[in-house]
Amino acid sequence: MSAASLSALFSWDVLAWSKPLLKGLGVTVICALLGYLFGALLGLLIAFAKLGSSRLLSGAATAYTVLLRGVPPLLVIFLLFFGTNSLLMWIASGFGYNDYIEIDAFFIGVIAVTLVVAAYSTEVYRSGFKAVPIGQFEACHALGLRPTHGMLFVVIPQMLRLALPGLGNVWIMAVKETTLLSIIAVSELMRVASSAGRTTGQPFLFYGLAALTYFTIVLVSNRFFHWMENRLRHS
Repeated sequence: MSAASLSALFSWDVLAWSKPLLKGLGVTVICALLGYLFGALLGLLIAFAKLGSSRLLSGAATAYTVLLRGVPPLLVIFLLFFGTNSLLMWIASGFGYNDYIEIDAFFIGVIAVTLVVAAYSTEVYRSGFKAVPIGQFEACHALGLRPTHGMLFVVIPQMLRLALPGLGNVWIMAVKETTLLSIIAVSELMRVASSAGRTTGQPFLFYGLAALTYFTIVLVSNRFFHWMENRLRHS
């Protein structure tokens, strides 16, 4: 095949699959964003529980982070997808409904990313809180601030400044984790690239485009978090 023919084939295949690839990219970004935002909020609550005075809550939070960080993300996805389906069908059978219940794979994917992000972000927050000088807590008390106000307006902003690099790494992990969702038929970028490669007989081309896209997302994300770090450092 000549260079001109190869170039024409490359252009046609990419053009034909451009819309599905862009749609898959959108699914990837939305799933990663939702999972990251919900997971970061959940992780903050778990970090409070882990650092709190309640042994029960602290033990439960520790068990959660150890379990979710110790289990492969793919297994978490499988357990959620098939476990939720089995649970719903079992509940429905109690009401005499025996038809198959289909679960939205995207919804399960967001939950899976959320749970994993929460486990990792909990440890990032915990390290951030421990790095805040104890004098800051004492200063809040000396100024007569309520514990919630001192935590919200003094301690948490300082903690976030220290935790931001770790949270950036968790975001990148969330983006990469979305590639596993293709296994439960979520039409994210990796699944679309795989379908395009099989259909056109050019897997290297489309996997290469997917790799370049993920690299670009990570590169832009790193620049954004570095910008945020510099902004917070000088604020």
